[in-house]
Amino acid sequence: MYYLIIDLLGVVSFAISGVLAALQKRLDIFGVFIIAFVTAVGGGTIRDILIGIEPVTWLQDNIYMYTIIVTVIFALIFKEKLKYLRTSLFLFDTIGIGLYTLVGVEKGMVAELSAVMCIALGTITACFGGVVRDILCNDIPVIFHREIYATACVAGATSYFLMRLLPVPDDVVFIISVVIVITIRLLAVKFKLALPSIYGKNEQ
Repeated sequence: MYYLIIDLLGVVSFAISGVLAALQKRLDIFGVFIIAFVTAVGGGTIRDILIGIEPVTWLQDNIYMYTIIVTVIFALIFKEKLKYLRTSLFLFDTIGIGLYTLVGVEKGMVAELSAVMCIALGTITACFGGVVRDILCNDIPVIFHREIYATACVAGATSYFLMRLLPVPDDVVFIISVVIVITIRLLAVKFKLALPSIYGKNEQ
């Protein structure tokens, strides 16, 4: 039950970020739902395919689809309250990658993958729903920008395995790791931290 709640919180966060992205592009209601849907379950679908889960998680339980539908309706009703769409999109996307990174890591552990593969799986889970969203919205995916995004997921997932070596309850380790992902992402944007450029200063 605990795992399902965390997973659904990630679905809600990413679905809202998808709605906001679609509204920025002025898509119709069907387009808004599609963008919200692929953002919410895209990364998890790729993850499940990679580790051989059949059918993929969201096909096994109607609650995922119902959650997305309710979230889309809620976001559309209160879209006028979200005055700063870009800020809101960033916030919900950041919460989503924090939650989904650790959901992906734990899925990898259940599949008995190595720590490195679990970290990769967590990063894929967190990032690739947003990649699909950005591609469908005709934007360059955030993960391909210089700004720190996937790196935050890797850092949070790595900290998860390091903290598991300590006498700390698993639930606490999970929460701290999620917070690490979110904090790194927020700090990176606030202070304009970025990965080193492979281009010259005049070509950035």
